Amino acid sequence: MIRVLLVDDSPVALAVLSRMISQIDGVTVVGKARDGAEALQLIPTVQPHVVCTDLHMPGVNGLMLVREVMARHPLPILVVSISVQQRGDDVHIFHLLEAGAIDVFPKPKGGLQEANAALVRELAHKIRVLASVIPGQKRLRPPSLQPAAPSDQRLFGYPATVSSATTLLRSVHALRARPRLVAIGASMGGPQAIKTLLSQLPSNWSLPILCVQHISTGFLAEFMQWLSQRTALPVKTAVHGHRPRGGCVYFAPESDQLAIDTDGCFVISKQTEPSENHPSIDQLFHSVARCHGQYGAAILLTGMGSDGADGLLAMSRCGALTIAQDQESCVVFDMPRQAIERQAARYVLSLSAISDLLKQMA
Repeated sequence: MIRVLLVDDSPVALAVLSRMISQIDGVTVVGKARDGAEALQLIPTVQPHVVCTDLHMPGVNGLMLVREVMARHPLPILVVSISVQQRGDDVHIFHLLEAGAIDVFPKPKGGLQEANAALVRELAHKIRVLASVIPGQKRLRPPSLQPAAPSDQRLFGYPATVSSATTLLRSVHALRARPRLVAIGASMGGPQAIKTLLSQLPSNWSLPILCVQHISTGFLAEFMQWLSQRTALPVKTAVHGHRPRGGCVYFAPESDQLAIDTDGCFVISKQTEPSENHPSIDQLFHSVARCHGQYGAAILLTGMGSDGADGLLAMSRCGALTIAQDQESCVVFDMPRQAIERQAARYVLSLSAISDLLKQMA
C-alpha cells in the first residue's frame, strides 16, 4: 500500500481528499495534519511514502513544510492547492517546487461535488508516480536502463555521451544544419527542469522556443508567470496563426494543443480525446519535423509515459537535433528512457549539459 499523509488547515479539504484517495486501489491515508508543524511531528510515526500539502496554512505553511521535510527526511511531495492567481498572493505554488516538491494538483473547489472520476484518476496517477521517486535524489526507482546513443550518431563529429559534452560544446560552430527553432517537452518534474534551462539563456538568445508541459488544469498561467521571473526571455501564450518570434518562449493556451503548420505559424487546437498527456508533446514534435526538418531541435525532459518519443523519432529521422535528458538529472526518467530505447534521441545529456549546449547555440 502507498501511504499518504495529508496536510491542510481545512477540515473540508481533508475530508474531500480522504474520500478521493479511498477510491484509489493500493493507496491509503495514514495521517492528517492541520499545519506543517503537526505534519513534521507525524512523519516519523506514520512513515508516509507521499506527502500531499496545501500552500496556505497558519503557522508552518506549505513552503516552510517542504523545506523542513527535504532537510530532515526527504519525501516525495505533491502540492494540493488552488491557483495563486485566484488569490493574488506573492508566494507561488511553484516556490514549493523550487524547495523540493515534485508536482501540483488542483484542490477541488466545490468539495465532493467536484471530486469526479477524472480528478480521482489524475490524483491516483500522480500519487503512484511520486511514490516511486527516490526520496532526496528525486529519481524514479528502480533505476532504468540508459543505453548509450548508437556509435554512428554523433554531434559535430563527437560521441553523444554525457562525458563528452564539454568536447561536444567546443565544436558547436561546426553544426551543419543550425536549428531555427527549439521545441521542449516535459511532464512530471518538468517545471524545475524547464526553469533550469531557460534561466541560463542570455537575453540575446535568438531562436523561438516552443514548450509543452503536462500540468494540471488551473496552473499554467501561474507557471508561466513564475517562469518569466526567472528568465531573461519573454514568456508568451501562442496565438493561432501567428508566427513565433526569435528570443521568445511560447506555451499553448490552457487546455489547448500546440503545433506549427508548414508555413511555420502556430496551430492552436482543442484536445479531441481525454488523456493524461495533455498537451501532446508528440503533436508539437511531429509538426516541427514537418515544418523545419533538419533545421529543428527538440529536447525531451523528465516525465512519466511515452509522450514525445514518437515525435522525437520523427524529428531524428529528418536529421534534426534531438536530445533526451539523462537518468541522473531526471526526476522521472520514463519519457526520456522510452525515446532513447526507440533510438529517437541522438544525444543523451545531463540537464546542465543541455543548458550549456543551448547557451553555445545563442
